[in-house]
Amino acid sequence: MSTPTPLEAAALDALRSVIDPLTGQDWVSTRHLKSLTVQNGQARVEIALGYPARSQWPAYTALIEAALKPVDGITAVDVAWSTQILPHAASRGQALLPGVKNVIAVASGKGGVGKSTTAVNLALALAAEGARVGMLDADIYGPSQPLMLGIQGKPPSPDGKTITPPVNHGLQMMSIGLLVENQAATIWRGPMASQAFDQLLRLTNWGQTPEEGGQPLDYLVVDMPPGTGDIHLSISQRAPLTAAVIVTTPQDIALLDARKGLQMFEKVSVPVLGVVENMAVFCCPNCGHEEHIFGQDGGVRMAEEFHVPLLGSMPLDLKIRLQADSGQPTLVAEPDSKVAGLYKDMARKLAAGLSKLPKDYSGKMPAVSVQSKG
Repeated sequence: MSTPTPLEAAALDALRSVIDPLTGQDWVSTRHLKSLTVQNGQARVEIALGYPARSQWPAYTALIEAALKPVDGITAVDVAWSTQILPHAASRGQALLPGVKNVIAVASGKGGVGKSTTAVNLALALAAEGARVGMLDADIYGPSQPLMLGIQGKPPSPDGKTITPPVNHGLQMMSIGLLVENQAATIWRGPMASQAFDQLLRLTNWGQTPEEGGQPLDYLVVDMPPGTGDIHLSISQRAPLTAAVIVTTPQDIALLDARKGLQMFEKVSVPVLGVVENMAVFCCPNCGHEEHIFGQDGGVRMAEEFHVPLLGSMPLDLKIRLQADSGQPTLVAEPDSKVAGLYKDMARKLAAGLSKLPKDYSGKMPAVSVQSKG
């Protein structure tokens, strides 16, 4: 920004007091404020958030208005919002995927806790909030994302080597389930499954790279297989993961395995953005009575134990399962419902947490050429 006038300087000081509700930081010092001008009493503010939160723009505008209108000389405030999601450093210093800025693993450690349903709804929630999102089904033995996203048929290959991911509900998606004939069982040993995942990850044409004249995906959500065995360790070490999310139920048995999953990511230096407590409470649709069928506050205790955020607690709701099984997940079937709002809230929290991780600047490094003398 150019040198501010005294009134603009006063407005800038006022904006420093406005704290982002999700990051706990102000938008001035973090350089999300792109411009601030005051002319004829009207303040014009441009802010580019580092995470998708389109539904929160009106509320954030109210925060800025409350800070600027008391400034003497400002009578009106106009705020322009945009989303600018940057690439963040991958684990173990790995190079980023072409066409992908950030890779988020959604894991559970145990099957049957609703991890895949949570993963697809979080991906759809990120997209609904303004991000470009893809989904990679890493469960080689039990792929479920083709069913949940209503995608069938083999995807095209433009060159016989790479794969163009199909798109539905605004998400790019790739899964071994689209390549195996007639939903046949994948009876492969660990090394074969790991190699298959590596090919799905790296031979899929994610997003549209700048070289192709388009924009990369802001997030690639990876639906991890349950467990913490050889294939999970291979995925964690070989994929350029930016961060991970752990899904569990409040049940002690589920928490036992979820802890192992979280510890696995810690050992391979993958930051954990938080815990999702699934099936936390059942509300009777007839009388409204609430019952904690799988225990209470297990996810809360786990989050406190490992010093990570509790992203949210989801109810045990028949609709969530029926909608996912029909290929119309909750964010598609009922985008304005209370449950969809809970998914969006969790998606904003995890994206805001990711935005505070170290950035990847490899794409900004100048090219170095070696020339012979003379």
